[in-house]
Amino acid sequence: MLPILATIALFQGLVLGTWPEDLVGLLAGLVAILVGLTLLVRGLEMSLFPIGEALADAMARRGHPAWLMGFAFALGFGSTVAEPALAAVAIQAASAMVADPDFPASESQLAALALQIRYGVAFGLGLALMLGVWRILKGWPVIWLALPGYGVIALVAMFTNAPFVAVGLDLGTAATSTFNIPLMLALGIGLAWVLRSRNALVDGFGMVVVASLTPMLLFLAAAFLLVPGG
Repeated sequence: MLPILATIALFQGLVLGTWPEDLVGLLAGLVAILVGLTLLVRGLEMSLFPIGEALADAMARRGHPAWLMGFAFALGFGSTVAEPALAAVAIQAASAMVADPDFPASESQLAALALQIRYGVAFGLGLALMLGVWRILKGWPVIWLALPGYGVIALVAMFTNAPFVAVGLDLGTAATSTFNIPLMLALGIGLAWVLRSRNALVDGFGMVVVASLTPMLLFLAAAFLLVPGG
């Protein structure tokens, strides 16, 4: 945390010329963050990483890709629904639409929209993990999926300034955060280890790229198809 604190202190003191009034509360909050992050990292090493690798190993040894694909979808969907970063971004996106004259909606409709965004992105990420698992099974280079996908997103962003484009890009990155990234990596690495012909470093990684890309594409497609005027 030292680089972050040094950057904030530098700009707060030299650029803005002011300091927070409640320094005691600020320091207490920083200590809480430090303790929480330390426990989180340690907990991931002790639980989610070995659980993900063990589950990937067990599913792969069953010998039928359907079990593995179903497990990948369930893992992606469930971990993304529980992802706090995605929940925060979905709420912020829905709240921003209150002031958008092109998207008139009531508070109840926006609450429902935030929930729909979360579950829609979770569904997309479940499909993304299925695609990532299939890529490892087939030995496809990750660039075959990443380059066309991000190329489509770049073209869409070049030719339209629709607000849903910006929301979709943020949702794709928010969907891959604290909880599900360790599980994705453990799934990819564990599957690559089980398949003797695969390299855990080359084939096991790349799951997060596909996972962040697929929800973006699905959200943008849904926005252009369902929102009046795109």
